[in-house]
This record gives sequence, C-alpha cells and structure tokens, in this order.
Amino acid sequence: MTQQTTERYTLADLEKWSDVIRDINPPIRLGVFGDPVAHSRSPQTQNAALHACGIDAQYARFHIRPSELRSALLFLPKLDFVGINLTVPHKIAAVAQVDLLDESATRCAAVNTIKVETAQSPAATVRADKKLIGFNTDGEGFLRAIRSEFSVDVRDLRVMILGAGGGTGRAIAWQCALENCERLVLINRTLEKANALAQQLRPFFSGPRVLGPSARLEAAALDESAMRMQLADIDLIVNATPLGMNPSDPSPVPARLLAPHQIVFDCVYGPSKTALIRAAEETGARGANGLSMLLYQGALSFSIWFNREAPIEAMRAAL
Repeated sequence: MTQQTTERYTLADLEKWSDVIRDINPPIRLGVFGDPVAHSRSPQTQNAALHACGIDAQYARFHIRPSELRSALLFLPKLDFVGINLTVPHKIAAVAQVDLLDESATRCAAVNTIKVETAQSPAATVRADKKLIGFNTDGEGFLRAIRSEFSVDVRDLRVMILGAGGGTGRAIAWQCALENCERLVLINRTLEKANALAQQLRPFFSGPRVLGPSARLEAAALDESAMRMQLADIDLIVNATPLGMNPSDPSPVPARLLAPHQIVFDCVYGPSKTALIRAAEETGARGANGLSMLLYQGALSFSIWFNREAPIEAMRAAL
C-alpha cells in the first residue's frame, strides 16, 4: 500500500522516526528543512521526479527551527536519508554544520542542498562512514530561470539584488559575478554585509565593460533614495529578501521607482502575486516569481542526490 505523506514533520518526529513512518510507503528519504516551511512546493516537484524515475522514496517538509538545525542534521545519516534541501533561515548556518562543502557552497558561504554520502573505508573491517556534503544550486537555478522566463542571459544585464546579505542573495550575486554581468548593485538592509560581499566580488569587475560613469560594482542600503540613484542603470531587479512571503508584505521596491524597460524577478513564490510583481505589472515592466528558480535548483539537487538527469518536464508539470 502506498501512503503519500502531506504532513509537516519536526525534530521531535525525527527523534522517534521509526514509529512515525511505520505505515508510510514509499519511505521518506528526502525533504526540506525550513522555518517556515508550509509554503514550500519542493515536495510536489521532487515527488514527481521520484515517481517518474521509479525511485522508491518520498520527499517531505520538516519544520526545523534555527536552534534545532544541528540536531536535525545529525539524524540524517542514522535514518538512511539520501539528502535534504534547506530554505530560510538555514542556508548560511548550515555551512558550519556539514562535513564537506562543494565549491558552489564554499564560494557563496551558503548551502541549499545536502547529500548524505557513504565514504567507503579502504579497510574492509571498518564500517562505511556517512558524511554530509553541502552544495548550492541557487545560483545556477537562478541563471536557468532568467533564461527561461525572459529569454536573456545574465551576462548581458545590469543587475540589482535586494537582500544580498542572505543565503539566496549571496548565491545569486556570486553567479552574476561568475557570469561577468555588465553591472551588479548589492542592496541590503545591513550595509556592512553588502559591502563585505562587494569586496569579495571586486576582482570579477575590475575590467571595463559598461560605457558611462556608473561603477560596475556597488553596494547600497535598502532605502528608497539609495535605490532611486541606482535604478537608472539597471535592467534586472532581483528580490532575494523574504518580503512577499506574507501576502500583506509591501513591495521592496515602490512602483514609482520602476521603469517599463526593466525586468523583475521575485525569488518569493506563492498562490498570489507578490506586491513587487504587481508593481512591475503596473509600470509595464515584465515580472516573474520564483517558481522557475525552484524548478531548476530542485532539478540540480535531484541530479546531485541520484547522479542522473532530473526529469524536468515531470517536475514542471507538478508545479
């Protein structure tokens, strides 16, 4: 009998996991840790992928608070998990909690995908050791999302990232730098964080590219006057803040600052349009929410866990 799970699990459930999942089939061997996590659509896409590939496993949501992350991660090798995704607020904290970091996670100091990998000991008498390896698929997922939503490449754009101090914003900023985008403006509520990231990325922007007086790389505070000064020289605005997760949240960029030629990508997704996407539409600008990024970064996670191409069309249909 197959029993699909729709519940949210907690650290308390992991502590008595064999009892919790006794009647669940196929077994839960993947999931997403977040706080909040009820909004996540990762289970729809990943369970569709597992089904399409005939893999006998399920993917579920886990409501894990920041103080519980370390304990929850320690359960993964013991409970036969294949891997886990991380969402707000765990991406940066997880960097110090895994055994190894892939280059993608090392670069942006944030983890959104963990693989439980068995390291075979050369001595046959020693049991195989399981290690948690951290990856980050947000940057590459973002690139593919921009290409599919707007038919442009990030390398040809002048980009502004709101929330550049968080895990998602950092990953996107690094990807823009690696792509050698025309211009990059890092906006963050805590200006020190944006400045620190700008210092790390400065070597990528040393060459001349843009004609005109604007610096290729700048950091600024998340306030209207600072954004107004920058927006004249911006093609793509990316919201990597949590603003929009709550339907009553205001737009991080007021509609009066947007222009029709700009494109707006909101990493937040939900059943209704965010205030930022509505503001873009009012202005005549093109906008897209984060579902396409979820799709592509999820497909990359699937490939990491199973060493095979993800069934992207099955995942897209599930969204």
